[in-house]
Amino acid sequence: MKIKENVRWGIIGCGAVTEVKSGPAYQKTNGFQLAAVMRRDEKLAKDYAKRHEIEKYYSTADDLINDESIDAIYIATPPDTHKLYGLRVAEAGKICCIEKPLAPSYQDSKAILEAFEKAKIPLFVSYYRRSLPRFNKVKELLDKGEIGEVRHINWHFNKPANDVDLSQQYNWRTDNKIALGGYFDDLASHGLDLFSYLVGEYDVVKGIGLNQQDLYSSFDSVSACWTHKSGITGSGSWNFGGFSRQDKVTINGSKGEITFSVFDEDPISICNLTDKKEIYIENPENIQLYHVKNIREQLITGTMHPSNGSTATHTSWVMDQILRVDY
Repeated sequence: MKIKENVRWGIIGCGAVTEVKSGPAYQKTNGFQLAAVMRRDEKLAKDYAKRHEIEKYYSTADDLINDESIDAIYIATPPDTHKLYGLRVAEAGKICCIEKPLAPSYQDSKAILEAFEKAKIPLFVSYYRRSLPRFNKVKELLDKGEIGEVRHINWHFNKPANDVDLSQQYNWRTDNKIALGGYFDDLASHGLDLFSYLVGEYDVVKGIGLNQQDLYSSFDSVSACWTHKSGITGSGSWNFGGFSRQDKVTINGSKGEITFSVFDEDPISICNLTDKKEIYIENPENIQLYHVKNIREQLITGTMHPSNGSTATHTSWVMDQILRVDY
């Protein structure tokens, strides 16, 4: 498809994630214009548009999708509506970026991917860690052989139950009809997708999900093990009712190891036969800035974006394998 010099974007679902993390990134990218937003609550949509100096706002998604002046759509709603809106955007023939995870299931992710492939329209997914300098530094270290041949990757994530969990107020993130894995779906997908980027696609994946606290309907504890197609093994554990917050990834190699955090801006630590050092790389204020700039790069130069419908669908498959979802 021919790309216009100035791409006018619309956002479906201008909630908290779009305030700082993503929305301003579209405004700061040359050749992109954030021209319209949609939220079911018209007053909130109007308020968002006014605060961010956006010319149009809507209270229905179809009105935004069918606005002929809008070239591209960023879907930032909860995952259970990604398929609904994604298929409509594909039918409208518009460029699309969808928040992660691409959909609550592998089957729905495949349906979205196939719709955009059939329409021959670019589809991007907001696994933005693939574009962040700190994680590309990790990839560079691995590719250079700083720790020899990679043998194993492990991620342990632990955090206490929050006030909303303890009060048992409704939260879509812990509703098993929307997210079977609960916070695992929302958070672990980031790291699992990143590992595929760092050391290659997954091959065999096994997992166990439990509800240990009985505070909500989705899982609150998940453990997994896997292999990558390269022969690298992996393991992970995610618990959302533990004592303290922990977020540590360790990549073991034949000649050293690298440790880092998926969510915290802790230094990247490298230890090998000759050296031990730490590298600190700060994230941008708008965490999706490089992700959005890479969208522009693909549209203009053809350089493939690291996070697209195909890579995100593979991550959805991994998530389903861990949660033992059978079709």
